[in-house]
Amino acid sequence: MAEITIKDIIKEENLVYKKSKVLTNNTMSYCPGCGHGTAHRLIAEVIEEMDIQSETVGVCPVGCSVLMYNFLDLDMQQAAHGRAPALATAIKRLMPEKFVFTYQGDGDLAAIGTAETIHACNRGENITIIFVNNGIYGMTGGQMAPTTLKGMPASTCPYGRDIEMMGNPLKMTELVSHLAGTYYVTRQSVHSPANVRKAKKAIRQAFENQKLKRGVSFVEIVSNCNSGWKLPPVKANEWMVENMFPFYPLGDIKVDGQLVTK
Repeated sequence: MAEITIKDIIKEENLVYKKSKVLTNNTMSYCPGCGHGTAHRLIAEVIEEMDIQSETVGVCPVGCSVLMYNFLDLDMQQAAHGRAPALATAIKRLMPEKFVFTYQGDGDLAAIGTAETIHACNRGENITIIFVNNGIYGMTGGQMAPTTLKGMPASTCPYGRDIEMMGNPLKMTELVSHLAGTYYVTRQSVHSPANVRKAKKAIRQAFENQKLKRGVSFVEIVSNCNSGWKLPPVKANEWMVENMFPFYPLGDIKVDGQLVTK
């Protein structure tokens, strides 16, 4: 056995960050400044801290979220576009002892997957849903999504979303909070150290709720899409704070099965 030196002890005591063993060594391929990488790290850290790596199954559909398979050393299953909650339902019912989560973007969860999301939440499936909302279709070219804000430009609405023609942005998180099967519903972000800590706490709570068989825990993470928004990373974060957060306010919406009163 190698002898532990004073230098080793000092090095360990001064350790600020250590990569989670749940993360692979593959280089992240997301656009610079994207929130997906941080969200991946938080999920990995929570799984490692709970010591449930071998007991966890992740489900990712189509979109930027599908890249998660490259970066997390977990049992993963790909779902067809929008169908992650349905597939997660099947996995959880067949293997109820497993921790099962979906990782989905807004173009997936709030558009083609609206029905699967609503019905899984209404049934109260004992799963965790992690929803990354950047208000746009990211991977496929920056098209308008159900979550695109009023006046917000996208490749399919270059002059901005017109409410009269295109309807209102969809607040999926508020919507599912009113369903009986949701136990914990929250909206967080990962654009600053303080918000990263809050998001990690929310993800941990969602997995703890699953352990206690409490139904759906739904964690939205409002993020940027600097490539889709045509903004550099810092400006994209500033735009998110100024425009996304007023419409998609951060914080808990439903806790312990009860709506939070503001």
